[in-house]
Amino acid sequence: MFVIQEELKKLPNSPGVYLMHDKNDEIIYVGKAKVLKNRVRQYFQSSRGKSSKILKMVENISYFEYIVTDSELEALILECNLIKKHSPKYNTMLKDDKGYPYIKVTVNEAYPRVILARDMKKDKSKYFGPYKSVSSVKDTIELLHKIYKIRTCNRNLPKDIGKDRPCLNYHIKQCSAPCMGYISEDAYKSQIEGVLNFLNGKYTDVIKMLEEKMYKASEEMQFEEAANYRDLMYSVKEVAEKQKITNDDFEDRDIIAYAAEGNDAVVQVFFVRNGKLIGREHFYLKLSPHDTGNDILSSFIKQYYSGTPFLPKELFLSEEIEDLELFEEWLSTKRGSKVKLLIPKKGQKEKLVELATKNAEMVLSQDKEKVKRQAERTIDAAKQLFELLGIDSKNDYRIEAFDISNTAGYQSVGSMTVHENGKPKKNDYRKFKIKTIVGPDDYGSMKEVLTRRLEHGVKEKNDDSNFGSFNRFPDLIMMDGGKGQVNVALEVNEALGLNIPICGMVKDDNHRTRGLYFNNQELPIDTRSEMFKLITRIQDETHRFAIEYHRSLRGKQQIKSILDDIPGIGPKRRNALMRYFKSIEKIKEASIETLMEAESMNEESARSVYQFFHKE
Repeated sequence: MFVIQEELKKLPNSPGVYLMHDKNDEIIYVGKAKVLKNRVRQYFQSSRGKSSKILKMVENISYFEYIVTDSELEALILECNLIKKHSPKYNTMLKDDKGYPYIKVTVNEAYPRVILARDMKKDKSKYFGPYKSVSSVKDTIELLHKIYKIRTCNRNLPKDIGKDRPCLNYHIKQCSAPCMGYISEDAYKSQIEGVLNFLNGKYTDVIKMLEEKMYKASEEMQFEEAANYRDLMYSVKEVAEKQKITNDDFEDRDIIAYAAEGNDAVVQVFFVRNGKLIGREHFYLKLSPHDTGNDILSSFIKQYYSGTPFLPKELFLSEEIEDLELFEEWLSTKRGSKVKLLIPKKGQKEKLVELATKNAEMVLSQDKEKVKRQAERTIDAAKQLFELLGIDSKNDYRIEAFDISNTAGYQSVGSMTVHENGKPKKNDYRKFKIKTIVGPDDYGSMKEVLTRRLEHGVKEKNDDSNFGSFNRFPDLIMMDGGKGQVNVALEVNEALGLNIPICGMVKDDNHRTRGLYFNNQELPIDTRSEMFKLITRIQDETHRFAIEYHRSLRGKQQIKSILDDIPGIGPKRRNALMRYFKSIEKIKEASIETLMEAESMNEESARSVYQFFHKE
């Protein structure tokens, strides 16, 4: 159990991002902090001065987690990425990336420029950032122009060389006038190399030069000029602050690092998509006495990537592993294109691996008991379930659960949720709009959903080049119902030549799960066990997912009525029925004779309505 007051004591004195979760594991708020310990504690202290929105949010916090960063700037950028990805309920949405400036060097041009950009584009330029301060970026660009005499004009060079007079910047010695041919292309590019070195963090000499000029101006009583040098120096330091949260190569990659102590290890995975760090996950492992770092990473890669539907182009590892080329070949086959396993040794990429390692160490040292409790709630509970049913698994206990939602048969939809090792795997969730069934037929709808899901999986299995989202079959299918729903699933299973274990979640008179229906018998379960709690979470999550999808479709098609699907009922009779009965439920409950009392209704049309709502 997550005890908030106890977890607050473990918060580090570090910058980072914190994520607040509700009881359904949904992220309801994302925030950044210069010091995590101070910021997160404030939410759970006196309510004085807090807005009603924050007070409401705190009431719904079930637990929190955090990601440590090396600077407040990194926390800011990561916060923005996570809010965009999760759209938390209590966040006022941040501005998009155009609110965070970049420094752009147009290295694709013969005579490159250094300019401010509001977003990154795939235009062969080099980008640095994003940064939190527009003014400091502008000051730095101005400084670079002064030091390296880079052009600011938009002239087409070298085509337009000598076609016009040099601009004012040349006369005030802030431009080398490539527009007049006063500097060769090679000499100009040498200046650009200096710019790139500076923006890559090699700025010590520039800082020293500014500091010397500041002191000299001060000694000469030129205090305004000294203040200008001081401000420029501050801007340079701020812009040159290293950050690793966003990369300008737009690649998808996973960053994998670990921390180990005794028989315990935590593997931390950072997910970088389109060049942005958008999330992380950690995994708790039990070690054998002689397991090495190679054993930990190799075992994790085999287990995790054997089932995930998405494989990035690159995996960054914290250390070398054996059979690296063999792993690359295996993963490339699954992805359908080249996958590289890399061990960064320098620069920004190495720093990102170090950050993942740092977070793994913190989870292991501060949250060891919490991770173990989480394992009991998830993987241990899943293991108990599979042992109860006598099912062998491939170490990741993949469960797919299905449910149907509709309003009196109208706009029927199906939901599929996925849990691996007892944890929801939301990227694998799927929605189904029922296509072949008309009216309230849950069994028929469920048969369609299962057939579409499993047929798709069979097709992908038979297509070796297709690593699709349905390729991985579950170790267990759970139906939101008893014998009837299970028999439907078994029928589909048999028709497709599959042998996937299927069980039903049997409910009592209060619609609460009381047992499992498996192999033609009902198995009782201990309602106090973690296994029972896991089953309940799976059932609730599948039901929630179906209802939310159904509501979204209903909201988009409010003008359509279920009555439109009944043969012989056009707009005139539909409106007459609604005027007379006021609701679909009352129409559904009415007899044929009562239906005929509505205007325009005859016996044939009344019978058609009655039969639609009372199918066997």
